[in-house]
Parts: sequence; C-alpha cells; structure tokens
Amino acid sequence: MWARLTAALALLVIHPVVAQETAKTAAPDSPVRAPDTLGTIVSLGLGLVAVVAVIYGCAWIIRRMNGMTGMNNNAIKVVSVMAIGARERIALIEVGGQQILLGITPSAIRTLHVFDEPVVEAGSAGSSDFARRLQGMIGKSWTSPTRND
Repeated sequence: MWARLTAALALLVIHPVVAQETAKTAAPDSPVRAPDTLGTIVSLGLGLVAVVAVIYGCAWIIRRMNGMTGMNNNAIKVVSVMAIGARERIALIEVGGQQILLGITPSAIRTLHVFDEPVVEAGSAGSSDFARRLQGMIGKSWTSPTRND
C-alpha cells in the first residue's frame, strides 16, 4: 500500500516537471499547444485522492498506536459497570487483588468503597449479579420509590 502511495505521489510531483522540460526542449518553431484540460483534471483528481489517502492512513496509524503505550494494562481490570443516571455510573474495578467501587460523573471520579474481600469474580459476573451483590453488601434497595400522585 505504501509503495503504491509513494509511486502515485512521485508521479504527481514528477509529471509537471517532465512536461515543462519537454516544452522547453521542443523546437522553437513548433506551435505552442494549449494545456490539456482532461490531463489537468485527472492530475488534480489523483492529487486529491492521494491527499485523502494520506489523511486516512495517518488516522489509521494514530488509532493503532493508541494502545501501544508500553504500560502493563493487566494491572487494572474493570469488573463491572452499572449506569445510575443518564451520565452517572458506578464501576467496580480490581487493582492488585483488591476491588474498589468508583462513582463516575462527567466531572469527577470518586472512590465510594474499598472492599476487603472480592465481591465479584473478575470477568465472570454480569451487571445484574453485580447489582444484587452490591445491594446485599450495602443493604439498600435499588428499586425506585412508588409515587402517590
């Protein structure tokens, strides 16, 4: 892919230079021809395609390199996440064998509770199991209050 892209860019850069050199070395008494409109449009189109391809290629490379930070990503595991509101969540994460309950809002992340023993096995429980166990640990009901309107 890179070889084709490099060849296309080289062709776009070299093509006008060769055309100018050919025009300079032509016989002085030969008539000067008008620029080739179709050739110009094709050249501009290929240049545009090449630039767009370079932009997409750079974006692809940047996306692929985001995960290559060189850090050990296995140290922190997200055990479970549960939505509380439209933009608020609680998350149970495991760090060094210890599970921590976090409250996450758009503006802050706060530690709600640090568990002495694991509440949920990492990667084995769904969000409903997490909610049930958390409800049992805290002793509160997660059902919405009834309205008497």
